Amino acid sequence: MPSSSEARSAGASSGQVHFGLEGLIVADTRLSDVDGEQGRLTIAGFSLERLVETHTFEGVVGLLLSGHTPTPSEVERVRALLGEARLRAHTWLSSRHALLTAADCMLTLRAVLAAFELSSASENSPASENGAAPELEATLELAALTGVTTAHWMRHRGGAPLLEPDPNAGHAWDLLRLMRGARPSARAASALDTYLMTVSDHGMNASTFTARVVASTGSDLVSAVTAAVGALKGPLHGGAPGPVLDMLDAIGTASSAHGWLARELAAGRRIMGMGHRVYRVRDPRAQVLENALQTLASEDPNVDARIALARAVETEAELLLSARSKGRALKANVEFFTAVLLDGLQIPRHAFSGVFAAGRMAGWCAHYYEHQASNRLVRPSSRYVGPAPKGT
Repeated sequence: MPSSSEARSAGASSGQVHFGLEGLIVADTRLSDVDGEQGRLTIAGFSLERLVETHTFEGVVGLLLSGHTPTPSEVERVRALLGEARLRAHTWLSSRHALLTAADCMLTLRAVLAAFELSSASENSPASENGAAPELEATLELAALTGVTTAHWMRHRGGAPLLEPDPNAGHAWDLLRLMRGARPSARAASALDTYLMTVSDHGMNASTFTARVVASTGSDLVSAVTAAVGALKGPLHGGAPGPVLDMLDAIGTASSAHGWLARELAAGRRIMGMGHRVYRVRDPRAQVLENALQTLASEDPNVDARIALARAVETEAELLLSARSKGRALKANVEFFTAVLLDGLQIPRHAFSGVFAAGRMAGWCAHYYEHQASNRLVRPSSRYVGPAPKGT
């Protein structure tokens, strides 16, 4: 008679395999919900559309970490703490320029986070005496470090001097200034703020699940978010916004969209920015970012022209993809209008994933703490399909 462990192994090996864990519920969470059928994203009790109307990125960080809507004074406190954290990140990076020399932004982020972990353990980084919850404080440190690293990597790559953060400024406004070297308009800052909120959390995506797996082992927060950055680096998770711009550049005009897209599909190539693993309708984040783009268009006629081209390409792509994939509509995802928005903010495409990480860091950290609160080691099974042992 087989032992209980053998029975469990047999059950696991003969059970249904959920490739990619698709359809499996692996956690309860209060942080976000993705309704792929209806095209709805809920973040901590707010629809995405309502969230970006009523919050700033600082407020969303507080919301994700605390579970309640921060009061105006709490938001101001987060804003001040985040400003101080940006300044500390700048000071720390200013003596470590070698970390900014990698050719890829995500390689830089991964190296910086690993070095920051070692530095935090070996140097006496000043512990805050401001009374902030340690979870919030750690999240703000990492959110600031990710944003400042991305900005400094951009400047260093372009041969421009690194700028010192303004601790009194709003986070989105200051990050844009650090990246571009000039004071951004209020509309530009608002557009980036909307983007950071929009990507702050999104269900059990690959990088978030990676962070929770690391959290389940009892490892530290920095290890968890460093692993998440590694997952985000993969082209199937965070790599499409840049190629969307390449596609728009190649198409050039709305009248060329149909022919160009048809040739790509005939050659067996993907249309970047279209379709999503979960959504069966248009990604709600695409609409929120398209709305944010409209605020930029009033300042820059080039943005207005880019929006018109993107809409034409989206319409043609939907028609062509619908004809090819019968029974499943492939609509624009977040990366489609991420590309146009960040380009409109004069952020180079090679930094897009870094800017995404600067927003998603809030969600990664919140998931880390949520998993630790009711921790269970993540340990799925696999079905063995190799050869039988020899000699049996």
